[in-house]
Amino acid sequence: MSETIHSEILIIGSGPAGWTAAIYAARALRDTRVVCGLQPGGQLTITTEVENYPGFAEIQGPELMEKMRDHAEKMGAKVTEDHIAEVNFESRPFKAIGESGTVYTADAVVIATGAQAKWLGLPSEEKFQGFGVSACATCDGFFYRGKEVLVVGGGNTAVEEALFLTNFASKVTVVHRRDSFRAEKILQDRLFKHPKVEILWDTVLEEVIGDENPLGVTAAKLKNVKTGEEVTRDVHGVFIAIGHAPQTELFKGKVDMKANGYIITEAGTTKTNIPGVYAAGDVTDETYRQAVTAAGMGCMAALEAEHWLEEQKAIEGAVAAE
Repeated sequence: MSETIHSEILIIGSGPAGWTAAIYAARALRDTRVVCGLQPGGQLTITTEVENYPGFAEIQGPELMEKMRDHAEKMGAKVTEDHIAEVNFESRPFKAIGESGTVYTADAVVIATGAQAKWLGLPSEEKFQGFGVSACATCDGFFYRGKEVLVVGGGNTAVEEALFLTNFASKVTVVHRRDSFRAEKILQDRLFKHPKVEILWDTVLEEVIGDENPLGVTAAKLKNVKTGEEVTRDVHGVFIAIGHAPQTELFKGKVDMKANGYIITEAGTTKTNIPGVYAAGDVTDETYRQAVTAAGMGCMAALEAEHWLEEQKAIEGAVAAE
């Protein structure tokens, strides 16, 4: 028989948004539970050095997530290593079913399952993730001061990443499999005019090449899709910029979403269309996608959930008194 565990506030996901929500919810003395998911710590667990999170001039991504988890647990949050496979928000208490078979019920829910960068699927790309291969120029561009880097992609993400990298890199080569960009024209114009940028049309990344000890990128093997010609470029960093995908498949049909899968929240809040259900971090943020903004939304979600629970208590008290 499956076990049922009830919490006042259930947090699904364990990145910066989830852990921050847990810290605030637990500090409000709410019975708080975090269900970690398939990748505890989220995208920061595949990020090596983090230099843009306030309070830490330099810290490893996994270490930052471990510190957040420790903080949440010290405040009283309970943590469960499970992956939610199904949710039901149609009645209260809300229900989530884990792959373990455990049923989690809750008075309020914070969705913080994050987003994942889209990757090309190359074995060498995976091998060097966090060691020269990145999907976030804002996070990692600083490490490539005076070095040559490669950006793969042709949409707004790729062009914006490339322009940002020109602040640090000595040269930015943009590789796109087609002969034109999908990015906004104003961004394209800026890119074309930039003296540090070279664009290779009709070209794909075939392989990331690098050293073994220590692990690090040294070059990229490229192929022209029209001629078949292969070349090797010396680069220190490879940025895959083909977009992000919010991890929201689980919530389709359960809460309102945009066509691209990002959860819709009320302006200036983390409230979804379901009262008592909140969305924080990269599941709803397709603009900034930073650890610090995700943490801020986690704080908002916990405070809003706490306020909502107090309102429900007041309503139930008034009804009981009638």
